[in-house]
Amino acid sequence: MIRVMAFAALLLAALPLSPAHAVNPDEMLADPALEHRARVISRDLRCLVCQNQSIDDSDAGLAKDLRVLVRERLKVGDSNEQVIDYVVARYGDFVLLKPPVKGSTIVLWAGPAVVALFGILALILFYRRRRAASPVAAKPLSPEERARLNKLLEGDAP
Repeated sequence: MIRVMAFAALLLAALPLSPAHAVNPDEMLADPALEHRARVISRDLRCLVCQNQSIDDSDAGLAKDLRVLVRERLKVGDSNEQVIDYVVARYGDFVLLKPPVKGSTIVLWAGPAVVALFGILALILFYRRRRAASPVAAKPLSPEERARLNKLLEGDAP
């Protein structure tokens, strides 16, 4: 059992080391510099089908279309920023894996912190109520009370 768990841990540790690029050889540009720029841009663009994968890693058809679009824009002579602006103009800020901080994306950036704060507040309230509902420890009996209890238990009650 320990060997299986060690193998699984080793396999999980090695997963991030093996990149899962979905770029097909027929999509790649002949110019290595342009191809490198296309890969850099593709790593920052979100696959609209797979949600949290870049188009560089996604096997979805739409991701392939976006990779081809990025390469076409680079062949035309666009800069990296112009390519990204073009894609954002068509699909919105959602297509960026790291959307900019602005009014329309503030929920994306502040949402997790707000949810975490509500979670912490809920935990604090839960433990306060739990502590208040727990029974109070009984005080020990005084000698007079103990003597009266003994009389009651012996049946000599007045």
